[in-house]
Amino acid sequence: MGFSGHVVFACGERPLLDAPVFDGLGAEAKRAVHAWPPRPGGWQTLQFDHGVWEDALLGALVEWTGAPVCAADVSDSNVALVTGVDTRGRRWQAWLNLDLAAALLVEEPEDVDDTSLWAVSDEFAAALSRKRAELDAEVPADAEGARAWAAAAGVPATAEQSRVEELLRSHETFVEDLFDLLLDALGFPPAQAQD
Repeated sequence: MGFSGHVVFACGERPLLDAPVFDGLGAEAKRAVHAWPPRPGGWQTLQFDHGVWEDALLGALVEWTGAPVCAADVSDSNVALVTGVDTRGRRWQAWLNLDLAAALLVEEPEDVDDTSLWAVSDEFAAALSRKRAELDAEVPADAEGARAWAAAAGVPATAEQSRVEELLRSHETFVEDLFDLLLDALGFPPAQAQD
């Protein structure tokens, strides 16, 4: 079983867990937060269990840090929805692992009595194919949004559109690793090794 929860990426001079948006967390919940190795320039990544982070907190964290923030909503390490917000309130979103995202997003017809039969039907396969094509068609705009967000974060404009698109279409075993690779591709400095 993989990780389900949120991975939050932001910049701050102080530890991100000190942000007022986390004041409501109890001591036990704060101890459960996993900090990834930091990146130069104050960039920090925190991994939270489900129920701790909400998308609405992005704006408050941007306000506290004074820098763009993004978060990945991860499900069982298989699929994630990444949402970024810059200091002007501009948002971008992108799915990681489009095949599984498409399976999650396919709308089940109202007249389906047995979802297990629906999931193996030709109708489901066709609906899945259409949803996957829709998500794939959004990748160029998603990649451009990610690149604009990184530029707003002060990262040198080195991110290649084609590389970002490639990552958004890839299928890493763990989407947390794919999220980290996406940050690398967007030009954020590599994480520093911990002693």
